Amino acid sequence: MDLNIFIDGDQGTTGLDLQNRLRGGEFRIRTLPANLRKDAAARRAALNESDIAILCLPDAAARDAVAMIENPSVRVIDASSAHRTSPGWVYGLPELDARQGERIASASRVTNPGCYPTAAVALLRPLTDAGLLPADYPLAIHAVSGYSGQGRAGAEAHEAGAGAHSLTVYGLALEHKHVPEIEAYAGLAQRPIFVPAYGSYRQGIVLTIGLHTRLLPADVSGARIHECLVERYRDAAHVRVTPMSSTAPMTELDPQAHNGSNDMSLTVASNDRTGQIVLSAVLDNLGKGAAGAAVQNLRLMVAASVR
Repeated sequence: MDLNIFIDGDQGTTGLDLQNRLRGGEFRIRTLPANLRKDAAARRAALNESDIAILCLPDAAARDAVAMIENPSVRVIDASSAHRTSPGWVYGLPELDARQGERIASASRVTNPGCYPTAAVALLRPLTDAGLLPADYPLAIHAVSGYSGQGRAGAEAHEAGAGAHSLTVYGLALEHKHVPEIEAYAGLAQRPIFVPAYGSYRQGIVLTIGLHTRLLPADVSGARIHECLVERYRDAAHVRVTPMSSTAPMTELDPQAHNGSNDMSLTVASNDRTGQIVLSAVLDNLGKGAAGAAVQNLRLMVAASVR
């Protein structure tokens, strides 16, 4: 490709994984040498000379990078959470609805979804759209991510044994920054409870959401929810809905099942006797939850640029 793709923040976990996914591929990638990575003038020049800039930065630095861009033809993919609910930014989840891929392809500003929201929104949005899940349902969402979700410094500290635990539950102040994103794009009218955790494995996420059929519309069952998800993602290249079987039901989930890929699997488990349903998603927090999603969005945007 003749397009100039600049990665700002190429040494963080997302930036490094992004380079691995793009290395030897169809794109011409530019990064800054080590002595210029924090040089404002060099970053400004690189950003304004790019066709597409991918920001793999902390939120404040991502906002600063966007403010540096004066060239109106520069398009941006922001992998931080800085602009996820900002006006003028297109949410970079192509599977959000039937038209989202087209919106991403033509957008000048794309905000990559968070890793946890990718899973939660993929499970919930089809159900709120179809009226199977009330928008004001009192949701509680739990997820466990690999420790790489802490970022490069946190991952290195864990691997060095600096205070590492088998499982660390966090977000108990109930102010996690991903919650507004989940609420907005899942079509919810009430803020869900979200309790995340880090496990002692490097990458991969399993996210679960429990539902009570007594709080759902009268004709909603686990089977109907499963049918809804199957129909929604029938043609999705990177989302798979696990078959639902009464003779061989899913009994366990491996959060590392999709590591190294841009894929995500969704599962519905239900018990008619207890009136309970559990929705779950598995994905790589560095893949479909970060760098993989950025590459997917990049391909959509590049395809639109060369048409």
